[in-house]
Amino acid sequence: MITVTEATANAGALKRLSDEGVSIWLDDLSRRRIESGNLAGLVATRNVVGVTTNPSIFQAAIGSGEGYEEQLADLAVRGVTVDEAVRMMTTADVRAAADVLRPVYEATGGRDGRVSIEVDPRLAHDTTATVAEARQLAWLVDRPNVMIKIPATKAGLPAITEVIGAGISVNVTLIFSLERYREVMDAYVAGLEKARAAGLDLSGIHSVASFFVSRVDSEIDKRLTLLGTDEALALKGRAALANARLAFEAYEHVFAGARWQALGGARANRQRPLWASTGVKDPAYKDTLYVDELVAPGTVNTMPEATLNAVADHGDVQGDTVTGGYAQARADLAAVERLGIAYDEVVRQLEDEGVAKFEVAWQELLDAVTKSLNSKGVDAE
Repeated sequence: MITVTEATANAGALKRLSDEGVSIWLDDLSRRRIESGNLAGLVATRNVVGVTTNPSIFQAAIGSGEGYEEQLADLAVRGVTVDEAVRMMTTADVRAAADVLRPVYEATGGRDGRVSIEVDPRLAHDTTATVAEARQLAWLVDRPNVMIKIPATKAGLPAITEVIGAGISVNVTLIFSLERYREVMDAYVAGLEKARAAGLDLSGIHSVASFFVSRVDSEIDKRLTLLGTDEALALKGRAALANARLAFEAYEHVFAGARWQALGGARANRQRPLWASTGVKDPAYKDTLYVDELVAPGTVNTMPEATLNAVADHGDVQGDTVTGGYAQARADLAAVERLGIAYDEVVRQLEDEGVAKFEVAWQELLDAVTKSLNSKGVDAE
């Protein structure tokens, strides 16, 4: 973890990214990061204007117990369940981070300064429970700049509509396919229509759609490598960017349509595309690939700290690298399909794996907290 002093070094590329209309969010959170002043430092010196979390991030932060000892002891004395303990710790961190980001929220009219917290990943296929959990999280955090993360599963789609319709801002996560992304945008628009019918002020409702990037290359590149032909190998590292660029094209289409115009006239906010999973997993690729090549106005890029540091050090931000590339993007995905790699099968697998990975991380977090509570003489159930 970098210090505030170190964070001041060579952040020019980050400023250029912000100037191009890309909001930089940090894909990480821990109590140590908040209490040390590191998060505030990144906001002050590295153009960070938001924070995202997920079950894996909380598992890494809380699983070690560092910084959480006092709260764990208090929770143990109270005899809370492990699920309640985890929710108390995670919402406390998100609430504190939201307070750090509150000036950004105020300065941007609610557009940025956001901190996201995810519903229990075990509820990913239960619409009713997801809606109830989202309401509970919004109540527990009790900050206007919180966003509730809902996975873009089939069951998550109607939950998005219901939660947006209740006036709660949402970060839709685990989007891999273009078809599902269009369904997510439709669910958001339907939610705004529901909110408008209920007389809510649409200007206070915000949403981002987290479109995952690097995992697409990881899976398709693996299959291209197995094919091993010159044609296959030449396509490595192209599918994820193509997929994301076509997602932005779909975004432009939806939010220029007649249905949206009525909502826009009621001061509704567009659901911004958020590039997620932007840390490069293949060391053969430049470590800023999924930042440099996904610059478009009105987007969010949520970065792990290593990627944020890399962009600050040697990012190559040269203006919009998305909107002119739709034809090439279609050609790249078509070329992958011609080689027998089925796009629909890949993105379906990635969604299933994404939900499963978060479930595993959440269970590991529950297990770690259970062990901590039990060590303090409490039988956590």
